[in-house]
Amino acid sequence: MVIVDSHTEGEPTRVVLHGGPDLGEGPLAERRDRFAREHDSFRSAVINEPRGSDALVGALLCDTVDEGCATGAIFFNNVGYLGMCGHATIGLAVSLAYMGRLEPGVHKIETPVGVVSVDLKDANTATIENVPSRRFRKDVSVEVDGLGLVTGDIAWGGNWFFLTGNAPFPLDARLTRQLTDAAERVKAALHAHDITGEDGAEIDHVEFVGDAVAADAHSRNFVLCPGGAYDRSPCGTGTSAKVACLAADGELKPGETWVQESVIGSRFEASYRLDDEGRVIPSITGRAFVTADVRLVQQEGDPFVNGIVPGAVG
Repeated sequence: MVIVDSHTEGEPTRVVLHGGPDLGEGPLAERRDRFAREHDSFRSAVINEPRGSDALVGALLCDTVDEGCATGAIFFNNVGYLGMCGHATIGLAVSLAYMGRLEPGVHKIETPVGVVSVDLKDANTATIENVPSRRFRKDVSVEVDGLGLVTGDIAWGGNWFFLTGNAPFPLDARLTRQLTDAAERVKAALHAHDITGEDGAEIDHVEFVGDAVAADAHSRNFVLCPGGAYDRSPCGTGTSAKVACLAADGELKPGETWVQESVIGSRFEASYRLDDEGRVIPSITGRAFVTADVRLVQQEGDPFVNGIVPGAVG
């Protein structure tokens, strides 16, 4: 399979250009479900070790239903599938530009949760206009093993997030193991107490928020992704969820810029507009850089041909 790797503010993306499974036709949400049912070994082979890593997010290019879109994309990680991925959409745009398949300008990308817009500013900078984002519940408290009572907001930014300022450790890249363990505990407590997003949707991302380190930034975050890895970038959908909460509290007006740092110090610039229905439409600007242009090989007889999955071999 032919792939292009990139990182967006530190978080890696792997775009599958050729060699992916035939998912047929229909809406991307249906094709994503077909991908999961019938071709999940492909996901694992692309993302998991020894070819990938837990932090990696894949983007499988797909034909679009909406003829106005430049491409369709299904996003996936080390344990499953994502409705939308902000950093990966920026990485996708930059990778397609690197391949000569996308010129600077505004383009539409079709995803399983809707059409998003990406404005490719130059070879490495892009702004995505995300799906409508919203806060579902404010000040939800849950008792967390070893942490006590943790309070946060539940919000949608393309994925479901629990955002809390109750981080038990400083948001420091040297403390990512401790922060990961704490975020896993929060996620487990949400599940144990049946705290969900709308319609019972699983909250699969936990976001610790705190004060920025840089003088020209507004806040810093640590985001735990579904597969147990932390986001090296400030997280596009997580920043969108944060913007939705700020808008709901009247702390950020339409068009104002919010600079969001990640736990490693990289940053996104975020703002939002209100659509005709009054919904928050976030825009996220970040940089991506291509790191590899290669072909992945699945050699016959390889015991890890479909990736290293606990319990799969031996």
